Amino acid sequence: MTSPQPAALSDALKALLEQASAWSRQNQPERAADCWRRVLEQSPDVAPALSGLGSYYLSRGELGEAQRLLLRAVTVSDQPAMAYANLSRVHSARGDLPQALEAIKQAIQAEPAAWGAHAEKARLLQQLGREREAATAWSAAMAYMPPAFTQAPHMQALVNEAKAAIAANQAQLREFMLDHLHGALEGGSRRELERFDHCLDILTGRRTFVTARPLMLPFPRLPAIPFFHREDYDWVPRLEAAFPDILAELETLLAQQHAFEPYVQTPAGEPMGQFAALDRKLDWGAYFLWRNGQRIDHQADLCLRTEAALFAHAPLNRVPNRAPVAFFSALKPGTHIPPHNGATNTRLTVHLPLIIPPDCGLRVGGETHVWKPGELVLFDDTIRHEAWNFSDQLRVVLIFDTWHPMLTDLEKRLVAHTVEGIMAFYGEGADLGEL
Repeated sequence: MTSPQPAALSDALKALLEQASAWSRQNQPERAADCWRRVLEQSPDVAPALSGLGSYYLSRGELGEAQRLLLRAVTVSDQPAMAYANLSRVHSARGDLPQALEAIKQAIQAEPAAWGAHAEKARLLQQLGREREAATAWSAAMAYMPPAFTQAPHMQALVNEAKAAIAANQAQLREFMLDHLHGALEGGSRRELERFDHCLDILTGRRTFVTARPLMLPFPRLPAIPFFHREDYDWVPRLEAAFPDILAELETLLAQQHAFEPYVQTPAGEPMGQFAALDRKLDWGAYFLWRNGQRIDHQADLCLRTEAALFAHAPLNRVPNRAPVAFFSALKPGTHIPPHNGATNTRLTVHLPLIIPPDCGLRVGGETHVWKPGELVLFDDTIRHEAWNFSDQLRVVLIFDTWHPMLTDLEKRLVAHTVEGIMAFYGEGADLGEL
């Protein structure tokens, strides 16, 4: 059951709710509470009145009545974030921190970008001794907090608390990573390790990354090059020679109507952001041969020549449980992938264009590229980029990742160890993006 929508309420009840809001703004809680009670006497499932009155009893320390009202509010409301947040405070006041944490998680799921809920989650996690999770919650709070708030004088105590927790976590992560990497670092000269040391400094908060914008693992001193020249790499023509075989396998998949899946599948409770229009839709579809370093056998078995060409010729990046990744990417007519940044500049994204109608393109930074069937496109996806298919036909490219060509063999090994270390540090199931 959901709360009656405002439009369905009588004018008298709407007026009472508006008066309650006015009394609250004027710091007249008793008068506001009286209005909410009168609303509930006439209509017992009005969520704003339940939530407001529950908050009132919470402020008075009447936890039982507060909990009763707030539990009802989250049941009937279609916007339960504030009621869940107040319910979390009820549990916290009673000393039931696990229940408080579950309630604030529900508040975040209802409103993922609410920075205050992330901050409350961080403090609860700290009280439970879960410092690493608390640091990630503080990071989310700071990411969603409007810039004006971060500079406001009355916010400085909270901002400093968040920064201190994040810095402490980064220091612990650094110690963990140095221990995790101690064998891999041996034998490298200072010059060989220079860029990796900078990478570790960035990962653990000692420096900032000032060139491109990788979202998860930035590696310094790699030039921000939008498109790389395919003529510079001797493996490119060998892979391009397999274009007819790869196209034939794709055409068979399409003719037999093998199922693609939505490329964008936002986890529950996470904000969809600029990908909301594509979330769980086949407008941007994917057919994975390899995903997160795992072969998708029933799909890769149908594309053996494609798979063989990739593994024989392309310098695929290899990270246990993360890479390689290889898939056919299909854009339906009229689809636009909005501007976004990739996870790490330690790799290049490579497209092999297969089915390319007119009015399709790829923009990386300020440069626009028009795909040509059979000609590889290599680019740095940590530079803001977008793609589109404004034709009336399907567009399909094969996408895979390779190591960034400027990384040394030692750096590649160190990056792979670092990604493994990050996953080990935060634990199985942690939401770490693509890495």
